[in-house]
Amino acid sequence: MPQMRIFLLLLFFLNCFANSAIAQSDSMSDDKVAKLVKKAWNDYKDSNFEKSLITSRIALNYAVASKNDYLIAKSYKIIAGNYSELSEFDKAIFFYNKGLYYANKTNNDSIKYSLHNNLGNIYCFEKKQFDKGINYYKKSIAYSLKINDMNQVYFTNVNIAWAYFDVGKFKEGYPYLKFVGNNVARYGDASTEIVVNMLNGMYSSYNKDYKSANSFFVKAIQAGENSDEKSDLSYAHLEYSKFLFTIKKYKEAYENLSVFNEITDELYNQEKLKKASIAGFNLELDEYKRQIDKIENEKDSQYQSLKKSRIIVILFVLISIILLFLIITLIKNIRFKKKHNLELLKAKEIAEEASLLKTQFISTISHELRTPLYGVVGITNMLLEEHKELSRSQHLSSLKFSARYLLSLVNDILQINKIEENKVVLENLTFNIADEITMIKNSLSFLSQKNNNKISVFIDPDIPEYLIGDKLRLAQILMNLVSNALKFTKDGEVEIIVKLHDIEAKMYFLDFLIKDNGVGIAVVDQGKIFEKFVQVGRKDEDYQGTGLGLSIVKRLLGLFGSTINLKSTIGEGTSFSFIIPFEHNPQRTKNIIDEIEVDLTSSEVYKILIVEDNLINQLVTKKIIEKNNYICKVVDDGFGALEILDQEDFDLILMDINMPLMNGFETTKRIRLKGIRTPIVALTAFDKDEITDEAISSGMNDIIIKPFEPVKLFKIISYLIREANNLTH
Repeated sequence: MPQMRIFLLLLFFLNCFANSAIAQSDSMSDDKVAKLVKKAWNDYKDSNFEKSLITSRIALNYAVASKNDYLIAKSYKIIAGNYSELSEFDKAIFFYNKGLYYANKTNNDSIKYSLHNNLGNIYCFEKKQFDKGINYYKKSIAYSLKINDMNQVYFTNVNIAWAYFDVGKFKEGYPYLKFVGNNVARYGDASTEIVVNMLNGMYSSYNKDYKSANSFFVKAIQAGENSDEKSDLSYAHLEYSKFLFTIKKYKEAYENLSVFNEITDELYNQEKLKKASIAGFNLELDEYKRQIDKIENEKDSQYQSLKKSRIIVILFVLISIILLFLIITLIKNIRFKKKHNLELLKAKEIAEEASLLKTQFISTISHELRTPLYGVVGITNMLLEEHKELSRSQHLSSLKFSARYLLSLVNDILQINKIEENKVVLENLTFNIADEITMIKNSLSFLSQKNNNKISVFIDPDIPEYLIGDKLRLAQILMNLVSNALKFTKDGEVEIIVKLHDIEAKMYFLDFLIKDNGVGIAVVDQGKIFEKFVQVGRKDEDYQGTGLGLSIVKRLLGLFGSTINLKSTIGEGTSFSFIIPFEHNPQRTKNIIDEIEVDLTSSEVYKILIVEDNLINQLVTKKIIEKNNYICKVVDDGFGALEILDQEDFDLILMDINMPLMNGFETTKRIRLKGIRTPIVALTAFDKDEITDEAISSGMNDIIIKPFEPVKLFKIISYLIREANNLTH
């Protein structure tokens, strides 16, 4: 096919262009790095999260360059602490575990104690996984005893007592409080005085000794006003407020609650959190490209590189146009056949045949597109990482954008096809509506800044903290509507409003409103915008998109049993509204949360086998795997896999499906017949729903679709290897 020849030519150029580079990191003495770590810690203690993240990021880079495991662990600890304060607890856990990985390489039990203690805090107070948190606390105490540091033992006992009291287990927590009371003179200090008095107040209140309780709470607040521990002072006011409410001193209870809110607002003002979020985003990028440094080439070499990138962009644009033309032409032909058949029986047969052809075509074309796109996206990222001089190249940026745009189009068409064929089943996941909307707001911040827009959010306080439903489809609906609003609004505001509409038993009906003050939609066009491939009110310079977003929204809402309402006036703006029911079941939510696996790190260096016939994809996948410090070997086909497995053992196998001679399913079956139980993950461009049954029956453990996010791949790898190891022990 001519298209395939163009693809091969493009990929040949990309392969020639992917030259490796030698990275050189600036060095800094360990003493200077330690000073940076100390500065980051002080900024964190002062609640200056932006500065703390920026400084700890710099310290981490230098610590990694000097291979100082202790300073790396301390840097990760501070980074995790910042994320914890920003309420991004999964990220905090991730970085605490990264810190533990490097701490375990050292003989410093003090840092191990601190990391375990902090993980105990998150699991007990934030994730509400109490038993897991207590286990971390006990490990923390073990490390403290190992170095005979009773101050740390004392501090952790304070935390354990607080954790028990926080969930109302006063009898279980009292022994730890008693230990604290018996040793306060020896090991207590200003940093724990507030909390110890507060805990005594809570326990006295539980025993209905209100006079003592009041005295302890007053002492806690006085100690807090004379110290820098503003966070502990805020909690003292909060618990005192609860106590005053219990004894019906409502005015004083309200006053203390107000002080709690004032201190909290001071510590976590929105501007400070926004800046810290940006600093955190830059730090996360470093996790994926830490080893990329300066490469100095001659001007002539840079010019040649830019010249090659222009050729790549031109070729890719041509291919994109051809493929888009083929897809749209096929869909139009199917519509034309359905519309012009006169006989009912014949029309039905043609419609069924057209539907089957459409499904087969979309499946085939998506596979044929995703396979080279995996190479294009992967090698583009490699070029950007290994050739810093190309990072500002508009041509390479255009290539990356074009690849992602084409992938987005493919995914939109697949989504429409699945919904039309009733292949989408809603899932039941627990979620926090505020967290989901905040994530959507943050992910669209670039688009909002592009048109100088503001995104504002209001969520009804009567909505429960946790709901159960298909949060992924809800996020897709909101993402499409909000991004659409941002594209057609300039120097304006997009509002996301969620109100509680009604309650029926355990079902909470939420009323969503997405409102903008943009260009608006003409009345004559309002009936068309939910159709596929329809775009209205666009100027030539506007972002064109696929014309599928609102069509997907309407169909997804149909799965929820809901409809969408539109109000719009030219020049004044547009609003979309809809109602979706979600379940509120605290016990079921707790069970779902308890089952969540969040530990994505591993202290092991795993050995991975890649079975892949495409040379470009071999290069990309191997590069991704080795960036995570895993050992990686590659074979070209199923026979090569069987041969190497007779000679070597691997922790996991990444298996391509569409290979010549023997496909991935058959290869997997033969591996299982040999008695090899190594986890096998299908790494394929096929849609997951199409191959799931055959993959499971052949003996595969999981499926991941190309192109993929590296984090998702490593999460699956870690989980499967851990499960396999548990079965063998």
